[in-house]
Amino acid sequence: MTYSNRIYGAALIKAINSNYNADFSGQPRTLPNGVVYATDKALKYAIKNFIKENYPSEKVFYFKRFNEEFIPYSLDDAFAAAFPEHKDEIDKKIIAKDLLSCIDIRLFGATFAKKAKKNVAISIHGPVQITHGVNVWHENNFYSEQIMSPFRNPNEDNEDNMATTLGRQSRLHEGHYLHHFSVNPKNLEEILELAGNEAKTLTADDIAKLKEALQKGVTYYDSAAKAGCENELLVWVILKPESKLVMPNFTQLMKMSKEKVDDKVQLDLAELKKVVDANKNEIEAVEIYINKASIIIVNAPDEAIIKNL
Repeated sequence: MTYSNRIYGAALIKAINSNYNADFSGQPRTLPNGVVYATDKALKYAIKNFIKENYPSEKVFYFKRFNEEFIPYSLDDAFAAAFPEHKDEIDKKIIAKDLLSCIDIRLFGATFAKKAKKNVAISIHGPVQITHGVNVWHENNFYSEQIMSPFRNPNEDNEDNMATTLGRQSRLHEGHYLHHFSVNPKNLEEILELAGNEAKTLTADDIAKLKEALQKGVTYYDSAAKAGCENELLVWVILKPESKLVMPNFTQLMKMSKEKVDDKVQLDLAELKKVVDANKNEIEAVEIYINKASIIIVNAPDEAIIKNL
């Protein structure tokens, strides 16, 4: 069943003594003013990983894979592995149809350039757009610590080559990353026109999987650096099918208190409530999912259905 409603929302990710999204030096990313942030790619990765692991029948295209020699696939390699019958295809209609069979492309879009007998470039504007997540907790304290490898480095030119090597890891003491997102199924109209009537479009099932991944994906993905990162809150506002309302960025409508209550952070939704109340006739549903063990929300919209993550 094709999905047509537009959606606005926000996802809050908690990080305690962990590193949700490191830069290439291994430290948490920071804005020029020192505030910690994460790119949209960090949340997208968690979503794609969750769908890939829990719904194996779904194709996830933009995900790192390796060949038998443990070398990462090129874009052409990945396409050939996913669609071996079309590995040398240059017809844009066929390639677009193949790409739309992948759930991550139906959700997030793609910039695809295939090097066959001639270059084939396709740009797909994804329905799901996610902003960078900025830490809304009042502190941005992170630390680094040395760690020891069980192996020595034989390439050292000094006496240290007889000792095991030392490394370094960085962690954020506490952070709460707030991402805004929107879903507009109409973004796929242009590529669907190219791909033809038989191509897959955005469905209600795709949206259900996206919503589940936004509730659980970060918590589900557990690694040494991301241990301590959890989904903390999801706000999900569905507009009526005929609505042309454009809602503001939700990250500007939520304020986190500096003080905790019973060791839980407190998020004030008063500004979001004002926007929702002013546009009741345009909104089909407001749903809020929270991790009750770590967060309290106040001034939620009256119409909101509040559930545990």
